[in-house]
Amino acid sequence: MERGHAYLVAIMDWHTRAVISWKISNTLDTAFCLEALKEAVAIAGTVPEILNTDQGCQFTSNDWINAVEGMESRVSVEGHGDVGLDNVFIERLWRSLKYERIYMSSYRNLIELEAGVAEWMSDYNHHRIHERLDYAIPWQLYRPNSGLAEAA
Repeated sequence: MERGHAYLVAIMDWHTRAVISWKISNTLDTAFCLEALKEAVAIAGTVPEILNTDQGCQFTSNDWINAVEGMESRVSVEGHGDVGLDNVFIERLWRSLKYERIYMSSYRNLIELEAGVAEWMSDYNHHRIHERLDYAIPWQLYRPNSGLAEAA
């Protein structure tokens, strides 16, 4: 953005690569991550067995760990010096979002940024085919019995 920074969290289903929930914040706190997690669990209707995260302060905080363990899930934090295979799908998502939307635009504020990311995420989930998914669209795999309009 012209001034300041923004932080983005996304909860992704590994199997289908669908982004179930995402949130943006101008502070590097845990609250917006917890909101995304709560929303993802509500959309999914289930709790993941393991949540893979990076080593950001939000994901190593007591609030995050207590929330995840309180759902009877486990936290898997990428280790120091690891190849990063735990996060390969989300890292690819970040790279695509940055090069296809963020770096191509000049956002003046969080409202503009959020609108741009929302458009990109909708396209990613509901229109973009993935070679590794046999050219399927993530949301069609994640919710095969629903229309593309759901959660768009």
